[in-house]
Amino acid sequence: MKQKSWHLNRREFLRGSGMALALPLLESMGWAKSVAGQELPKRMVVSYFAYGAYMPESTDGVPMPGKPHHDWNWWPCAHPGPLTFNKSAAPFEPLKNYVSYLRGLDHAGGYGLGGHSSGDVFATGANMSGSEKTNNISLDQLAAKINGHQTRYASLVLGTEGGTGSYGSCKTLSHYGPGRPIPALQKPQEIFNRMFQPYGTTSVEQIRARLKRDASVLDLMLEQSKSLNRRLGKADQTKMGEYLDAVRSIEKSVERTSQWTHEPLPNVDAKGLNLEVPFKAAQEYIRCLYDLLFLAFQTDSTRYASLMLESEQSQTSEMWNYATYALGYKGATHDLAHKRPVESGHWDHWRAQQHAYFLQRLHDTKEGEGNLLDRTVVLWGSAHPHGSHSTKNYPIHLAGGNALGFKHGRLHAFEGAKKVPLANLFVSMLNAVGVPTEKFADSTGEMTELLG
Repeated sequence: MKQKSWHLNRREFLRGSGMALALPLLESMGWAKSVAGQELPKRMVVSYFAYGAYMPESTDGVPMPGKPHHDWNWWPCAHPGPLTFNKSAAPFEPLKNYVSYLRGLDHAGGYGLGGHSSGDVFATGANMSGSEKTNNISLDQLAAKINGHQTRYASLVLGTEGGTGSYGSCKTLSHYGPGRPIPALQKPQEIFNRMFQPYGTTSVEQIRARLKRDASVLDLMLEQSKSLNRRLGKADQTKMGEYLDAVRSIEKSVERTSQWTHEPLPNVDAKGLNLEVPFKAAQEYIRCLYDLLFLAFQTDSTRYASLMLESEQSQTSEMWNYATYALGYKGATHDLAHKRPVESGHWDHWRAQQHAYFLQRLHDTKEGEGNLLDRTVVLWGSAHPHGSHSTKNYPIHLAGGNALGFKHGRLHAFEGAKKVPLANLFVSMLNAVGVPTEKFADSTGEMTELLG
C-alpha cells in the first residue's frame, strides 16, 4: 500500500504528543495555539429543521411593510442591523456575538421543487428539477473529501429519522455526489459505538488481519473487473465504471481504517449520556445527538458533520408527532406549517433552545486562546418559510467561526438588488474551514458581509 505523506506526518505528530490528540484540548493546554506545529482544527456543521418556521405578517418570509414585528416571529427583529431578540429567538441572546440571521437566501435549484421537497437540496444547492435529478455533493462532504483524512472519521452524518429516505423526501443532508446519499445515523448507542468503540470486543490485531484480507479481495476484484471491462460495449462499460468507482471507494475506506488502527482511540466517558434514550423523550433525545456531536468535535474524531432534525416527509416516523412529545401540541408536527396555531412560535422557541444548548457547550469549552465555537462554523436553517411552503427566502441562522473570519451580531437582508444565492454563504464557509473554493452550485462569489 502506497504511503501518503500525511500518514507519516500524523504518526510522527502522535508519537511526539503522546495522548494529546486522543484527549480533548484541556484547559491546562490552553497556552498553546497549536500542537506540534499544526493549526487547531477548523470545523463545520450543517443542521436542518423541517417544516419551516413561523413568520406571521410576512410574504414568503419577508416582513410586510408597516406591520409590527411579532414576538413569536422566527426572525429575531424586523430590520437589518444589530440583533435584538424577540421571544422566539431569545435562547440565542447570550450568544449574541456568535450568531447571525440571514434573510432572503435560497437555492434557485429548489425553485422547481415543492416547499417540502426543496429540503433535499438544502446542503447541496443542486438543480434537482433540472439537470441534477439525482442531487449532488453536499458542502460537508466536499470539505470531508478534501480534509477528512486529518481525522479518524471524515464526517459524521446524523438525523432523527435515520437512513436516506428517497428523492423528494430525503432523511439525510449529506451526499457524496450524484445518486449517492449518505445514510444518517439516529440511534445514540450506535453512534457512540461507531465513534468511540469501533472495534467492539475484537482485538486490534484481528481487525488488521481482517482488513488485510479485505484489501486482498478488493485488489483481485479490481484486477478482474478491469480485464472484463475491456471486452464490454460502451453501455456496459458505463455501468462497470460505476461499479469500479464503488469498489475503489470501499478500497479507500479499508485503507483508511487500517491506517487508523495504529492510532489511539479517545478516552470518552459516557456516564453522563443516556444512550438508550427513547425518541419520545424529545428534549433528552435531541440533546443526546448534540452531545455526541460535541464529543466528536472535542476529541477531534471528525471536523465535519450534518444533523437533520426531522425530515420534510416524516409521516412514517415517530417524528411526525414530535411537537406533541415536546410541548403537548395536539396533532402532527407538520400541522404547524399549515395551520399556524398559537403553538407555532412556542415550537420554534423550543427548537432554538436545543440548538442554543449545543452552541453554548461549544462556547463554554476552551480551546487554545478561545473556545470550540470560535473555530466551528454552524449553519442552521430550513428550506422554506412557514405556512406559505414557498421555496424562496429560507430561514437561515449562522453561528461561530469567529476565529475563522466570521463576524456576527447582525440580521442581514439579501433582498431586492442585494439578492445573492445561499451558495455564496457555502463558499465562505468552505474557505473558512480550509477548503479553497471559488464556486459551489450556483454561487456568484463569497458572502463578504459576514467576513471580518
